Amino acid sequence: MNAEELRITVVVDNHASAGLAVEHGLSLWIDTGSHRILFDTGQGPALAANTSALGIDLSQADTLVLSHGHYDHTGSLPLALSASDRIEIYAHAGVVQPRYSIRDGQARLISMPHEAMAALDQMDSERLHWVSAPMWLTPTIGLTGPIARRTSYEDTGGPFYLDPKAVRPDHITDDLALWIRTGEGLVVCVGCSHAGLINTLNQIRRLDPGKPIRAVIGGFHLVAAGEERLIRTVAALRDLAPRCVMPCHCTGDAATAYLKEALGEMVQPAIAGMTYRF
Repeated sequence: MNAEELRITVVVDNHASAGLAVEHGLSLWIDTGSHRILFDTGQGPALAANTSALGIDLSQADTLVLSHGHYDHTGSLPLALSASDRIEIYAHAGVVQPRYSIRDGQARLISMPHEAMAALDQMDSERLHWVSAPMWLTPTIGLTGPIARRTSYEDTGGPFYLDPKAVRPDHITDDLALWIRTGEGLVVCVGCSHAGLINTLNQIRRLDPGKPIRAVIGGFHLVAAGEERLIRTVAALRDLAPRCVMPCHCTGDAATAYLKEALGEMVQPAIAGMTYRF
């Protein structure tokens, strides 16, 4: 079974079309015709501003998926939950843990904001689903659950820790992705790809074998990637042969340019305001 119709709109991103709000964050609006999914919420006011400007009615969302528990993907969670009294949330339980980015000895809290955690805590428990393994939201929409880390060249993409003294590394095990079956193949939505973009795509191929990757959209977290990781990511993408690769958010402008130079028309950088139809 495939989705009858699929439209994906980038609502929040680090770059945006004229007239839309820009912020460091990501949110996608996924409309299959029968289901409307908000994938991440960005970090601040851009979600409210851009859904209004784009004519997206958050009250029509039936599902909210959180790719992981960083502030730039969960900050506008209170708005999303207040907009719909029927929305169902899917996330790994690790999204609520404290977490830090530590650079030059300076710890910065990057976990889900307090207000978002409070909104999550107040939600009807029957509509809150903790994802600890791969699952199907519908017969055509799947969630990876925790993603197996099998490549040698992919890591979380940054100096992430579970404590402010850099004692406990944060492997971001709550990282998950979503995919939709279409008649042309699988369309994959990623938040930051902290498990690795290629690890993510390979897991989806194992979970839904025999179907090609049609497209992948979201943050690839290559902003700090070294040359080896970029070279091997390009080689893996050539082997996977998606028709369209749409990097945004934390991919990084330099890495996006590298992918574009190496892969040509396969790469179509995404920004807030763009809508893709499959």
